[in-house]
Amino acid sequence: MRKKIAFFILLGWALLIIGDRVDELRVYQGAQIAMYTIALASIVLLTGYSGQVSLGNGAMMAVGGYSAALTLNNLQTPIWFAFLMAILVSACFGSLLGAAAARLSGPYLAGTTLALAVGLPAIANQFSFLGGEPGLLFDVGFPPERFGEEFTQYKWFFWIASVIALLALFITSNILQSRFGRTWRAIRGNSLAAELAGIHSSRMKVLAFTISSALAGLAGAVLAMTISLVAPGAYSLTLSFALVTGAVLAGVSSLPGVVLGGAILVAIPEIADALAGRFGNADSLNNYLPGLITSVLLILSVIYTPNGPGENLRKHLRKKHAH
Repeated sequence: MRKKIAFFILLGWALLIIGDRVDELRVYQGAQIAMYTIALASIVLLTGYSGQVSLGNGAMMAVGGYSAALTLNNLQTPIWFAFLMAILVSACFGSLLGAAAARLSGPYLAGTTLALAVGLPAIANQFSFLGGEPGLLFDVGFPPERFGEEFTQYKWFFWIASVIALLALFITSNILQSRFGRTWRAIRGNSLAAELAGIHSSRMKVLAFTISSALAGLAGAVLAMTISLVAPGAYSLTLSFALVTGAVLAGVSSLPGVVLGGAILVAIPEIADALAGRFGNADSLNNYLPGLITSVLLILSVIYTPNGPGENLRKHLRKKHAH
């Protein structure tokens, strides 16, 4: 445990130093990677460990984003309290969803969560206190003056997002390595055998939904902070599909791989822009290239690294040590 704590502290310092030395675009992209890292960790916990397929993590992010925005705008609270409310409200919502979906599995569960991903963000259009289509502002204020004039807003976002992502990964890692993680793996492997061994499968599935939703809600609040806005368009069905794509590319059961998955999701639009620029028809190609690149990466991932690059690397290292 001490080694893990020291590792996360050193990694945090390294990220903060790097964030102070790169340009604004890279700092913003770093905050986006941190956001995706938290969101993908929620999928690893729910799907990779407990075996429940969900396409509704984008909706849970919307719950967290709106909860944080309403808290920040109406109560004028510190930013950390808004993030805390995003976690709590999303966890409560996730527990209700988990209780309703505990008896579902496979395509039925996926279909239910897909309907949630489609319908929940659109509900914001029907209520004026949620801001409708334009959404709500999410203003965390200026960075503390003690950081100096050169410490920009985007650097402040990056610092906050990085610290939150590291804390989320640390807590999630400990949960997955505890008896809860072992229990979820047993349920995923054979739910009937787990029941016969005295494990309450439904209760554990609800717990997985609750924790996963809390992580997704936290990611939604971080996303709202980085774009300074909470709106239905920010939490569309496209976001839910992007998260599933990132989880598959990184390895759906690999927690360390979520950072790579987040980096890939941020890099795909950049790669598409670069390729479109070379072909000289950027506007039309940009509509199709991101989807094409994603499709190619998914096919290659399924063929060559079905469990994620991290798992392949671990297997390679084991073979190397064995010889």
